[in-house]
Amino acid sequence: MKKLFSILAIASLVFAGTSNMKASIQTLPTSLQLLTNAATVTFVQDEGTSGDEAPERTFHQELKTRFIEGGPGFMGIVLLCLILGLAIAIERIIFLNLSTTNTTKLANNIEDALKSGGIEAAKEVCRNTKGPVASIYYQGLDRADEGIDVAEKAVVAYGGVQMGQLEKNVSWISLFIALAPMLGFMGTVIGMIIAFDKIQAAGDMNPALVAGGIKVALLTTVFGLIVAIILQIFYNYIIAKIDSIVNSMEDASITLIDMLFDYQNKK
Repeated sequence: MKKLFSILAIASLVFAGTSNMKASIQTLPTSLQLLTNAATVTFVQDEGTSGDEAPERTFHQELKTRFIEGGPGFMGIVLLCLILGLAIAIERIIFLNLSTTNTTKLANNIEDALKSGGIEAAKEVCRNTKGPVASIYYQGLDRADEGIDVAEKAVVAYGGVQMGQLEKNVSWISLFIALAPMLGFMGTVIGMIIAFDKIQAAGDMNPALVAGGIKVALLTTVFGLIVAIILQIFYNYIIAKIDSIVNSMEDASITLIDMLFDYQNKK
């Protein structure tokens, strides 16, 4: 439940920023109209100014304009995919960074604890250390009295549980990566159908009508691809981070079995 609340909290923060962007988007046509009127008055008053020169628009303004032109239907769904995907990705990145442990330092501390205080001292070191590697060490140490084979099986079994925790909710990110461009393509197809319906209703092949419909249709595809690219970058980083932690878990498991073997022989 804590992870679910974390995802919802992150999604709320992202959605709050998006809501501010939507509010500015809604006021954009009025602002553009005011700018147009001001530019017209200036042109009339200043005879030396050329009316062919248009003010350069920023990337943010262009993005908002294109979002409006794409239509609120599919563009809103694609934006929702981006918000949810980013919320899950940020939650996973925070979780994975907190799960990263200096395995070399932890192994040295446990080895020193085994030499000085035995199994209980080593388990206390694991209790005071966060991360899946420390949890795996604790499970192996907890079964050390039952034999090396039992401890090894406990380490392998609990390692699988920890791997599942690391990969939790990652499949949702891959779903949004696949869903965003498909929704964009669907918006394009529907936009093309609407454009041809307008041509059929008008009974005339008007180039302006066709071009406007096709432009609106293609905008959904563009935004869907942008969302997929952004989420793909986060997804690849998360997968690489998971692989790094899993490799550390496997190396730590081998080190723990060796330490337990040496400890049992010295008893």
